Amino acid sequence: MATKTILLDVGGTFIKCSDGRTVPIDSDGSREQIAGALCEAVGDASDVAVAIPGPFDYANGIFLMKHKFASVYGERFADLVAADSDQPSFRFIHDVIAMLLGEVHSGAGRGYSRVALVTLGTGLGFAISIDGKPLLNEMGSPLVPIWNIPYRDGILEDYASKRGFLRGFPEGLTVKDLAGNPVAADAAQRFAEVGGILAETLAPILAEYGIECLLFGGQISRSYHLFGPALEAGLTSTAAPSLRHVGPVSDIGNATFNGLRYL
Repeated sequence: MATKTILLDVGGTFIKCSDGRTVPIDSDGSREQIAGALCEAVGDASDVAVAIPGPFDYANGIFLMKHKFASVYGERFADLVAADSDQPSFRFIHDVIAMLLGEVHSGAGRGYSRVALVTLGTGLGFAISIDGKPLLNEMGSPLVPIWNIPYRDGILEDYASKRGFLRGFPEGLTVKDLAGNPVAADAAQRFAEVGGILAETLAPILAEYGIECLLFGGQISRSYHLFGPALEAGLTSTAAPSLRHVGPVSDIGNATFNGLRYL
């Protein structure tokens, strides 16, 4: 029987499947709700590659998140989708690492020895690759996180993620809404402000690791043209002397799947 492979990009609201399906999932839901969504996403596949945020035990496929997926904390992904038929084989990777690998091997990071990737969305992700190998901690997550860097009266994620872009704007507004009206002074100023904040906080890290290529992924990175100019202005040759290229990933919509294929 032929092997059926599926790639899954597991988020807190949806699971994107490489066959084109999008399966809703409530990361704050019950064990039964989460297991049901995972089972639907896996379907009848016999080989499953999964990109999922941390904390997560990537070697053993165990949920370790407490801020979401709390109802399945400590449980094995495979056990949640156990079926009567043969158990599928699973491989797991951090979602930001997956995206980085795709860009290093076949995307905008190709040809550079030292590549860093920032993902902008509900959260703030960051990963570094040197000579094609991502820098990982003992659990398989990125070695150098930036989301929790102390910044002003909170942490960097408060100022450079979805909630950072929307801080002070009316409730219900999305970053896409904001990007759709960049001529508005407040909107333009916010994109420039976030670009400057990212430059300020990333510059010392880029210099320390000798980063040559800095890429941006995640849905908010579709608005790179709005925050990019301020970002690039802040990343001067003095602040990040090794940097040669800054820009969005090659394919924002499929960047994670491109990386999963290298599993």
